[in-house]
Amino acid sequence: MTNLLELYVKLGGLVLVGFILGRKLPVTVPTRLGLFLFWVGVPISIVSFLRQSSLSGQIWIAPAIAYLAILLGAFLAWLAIKGQAYFRKTVPQAPTQASLILAAMLGNTGYLGFPITLAMVGKEYFAWALFYDLLGSFPGTYGLGVLLAARFGLGVQNHWQTAKAILINPALWSFGFGLLVREATIPTVVEFCLEKFAWCSVALSLVLIGMRLGLLKSWGSLPQAGMSLGIKMLLVPLILGSLLPLFGLTGSTAKVIILQMAMPPAFGTLVIAETFNLDRDLAVTALAAGAIVLLVTLPVWLWLF
Repeated sequence: MTNLLELYVKLGGLVLVGFILGRKLPVTVPTRLGLFLFWVGVPISIVSFLRQSSLSGQIWIAPAIAYLAILLGAFLAWLAIKGQAYFRKTVPQAPTQASLILAAMLGNTGYLGFPITLAMVGKEYFAWALFYDLLGSFPGTYGLGVLLAARFGLGVQNHWQTAKAILINPALWSFGFGLLVREATIPTVVEFCLEKFAWCSVALSLVLIGMRLGLLKSWGSLPQAGMSLGIKMLLVPLILGSLLPLFGLTGSTAKVIILQMAMPPAFGTLVIAETFNLDRDLAVTALAAGAIVLLVTLPVWLWLF
């Protein structure tokens, strides 16, 4: 309980600082901070935390479960849309359907999942969160997520831009580099600076989330967003979490996977919605409401698993 309260203080405090700054500072500041974290902060953090993580033989299961969570979320959202059409005789527009499915299948396993995993489980198991995000959630977002958006949206898919977004992602490159130099001996002072920089990047990522939330102005479409959040943050973690022992995952490793599965919708859903002209209001509402719902669901998952 103490760890959870400490997490809420740190998490809520940093997000609140970002929320206030987001309303006071020019809109270019969150963009520049996001670019800094994308190109410098997150990649260096990955290298640092990988050096302190334990890589077990089962760790490749993490991205496989991420794909299962993505596909299950998409399937349940599709069923919910079909059920709404059958019982209420109303069918959402195609862009709205796409936003509903995206919010149910894609989670914020990076900027939000990383700091929560580090705080609640520790650095030793952080590699599980990395594998889940970089080899599971990220390709799922810019692969299946973009394909879905192109199918339902009003935009035109640019295959080269999609491939480029994946190939030049510095987080993936630093992930590979971090695995190569994980056992390398470096001076103590360099190791110390790497770790401090990594923790500062984690804090800045939470501030950035607050900044982006501070810029969100729409709370419409809450009932529809609630459907996606119920699937993403309740049903999927509950169903797949109960099956984790079948994969040989228990204890801290299972807790990491549960926390990653239970994260609210990713900011990538809003990026995709804007790119392909999907339902932006629904995407914004799901992001904002999901961050609040997490405060309630987080202790539930820690208690259950």
